[in-house]
Amino acid sequence: MERTLCSGVDGSPESLAAARWAAEEAVLRDARLHLIHAGGQGPKGPAGAIARRRARQILDEAEEQVRSVCPSVRLTDEHAEGPATAALLRAGDDAVMMVLGSRGLSAVTGLFVGSVAQGVVARATRPAVLVRVAERQPDGAVVLGIDVTEPCDEVIEFAFSSALVRRAPLHVVHAWSDPSPASIGPGEIALAEQPKQVQEWEGFVDAVLQPWRLKHPDVAVTETVEKGRSAPMLLDAAAGAGLLVVGRRVRERPRIGPQTGPVTHHVIHHATCPVAVVPHL
Repeated sequence: MERTLCSGVDGSPESLAAARWAAEEAVLRDARLHLIHAGGQGPKGPAGAIARRRARQILDEAEEQVRSVCPSVRLTDEHAEGPATAALLRAGDDAVMMVLGSRGLSAVTGLFVGSVAQGVVARATRPAVLVRVAERQPDGAVVLGIDVTEPCDEVIEFAFSSALVRRAPLHVVHAWSDPSPASIGPGEIALAEQPKQVQEWEGFVDAVLQPWRLKHPDVAVTETVEKGRSAPMLLDAAAGAGLLVVGRRVRERPRIGPQTGPVTHHVIHHATCPVAVVPHL
């Protein structure tokens, strides 16, 4: 089956930026790009005809923009009726990734992720990438945020493969903190001196990454392992990066529904580079 990237378009500058990014990504990954305009309940009569004509205009504009940056990309499109979030999730189920636009409010407040994009990121079964309208750094490093206490193969594999297709370095970031005194038992790393703790955490990160270094020997990997808060460290590392990769644990919370987690939620609202959110168990 042909590999496919999906990109949701709604005519906004953000969605057009996402479509252009997705086209370049499709070429890098030797995949087809499927543009999808979702929304509307398919009304009958003149209103329905107007909605379909507007959808066609949006798709045509997106295709023109895509062709302007990637003339060789294999391209298909679709107008999917019904609720936008549900339509995009269906389209992305079998895709390599779903790519959507994010609205930038200001340099101070960072990104505002709309309800549709937020819903897709929180529920997608495949990686979802959010792209904003900003000066792009296509040659920048891929930044990966990991928690070595809960390593996730899907997130690490996506980051390594993204660095490989870009021929870009991979910068792995892990933030650690002291546990609460009540949770410390005999032999815990938190009982060691600070320099020893740093060495222990660096050893954990190296052990988690070693199989992936062997699998992808052409990817140059650097590491930042520091005590501190994950989100600010990731945002600092991602300044000027080509892509930031973070994970989202797949779990349903009663009465709450799917969640992105606090670190992922923070970075998708404030990162200035594209952010890939990779679901994992």
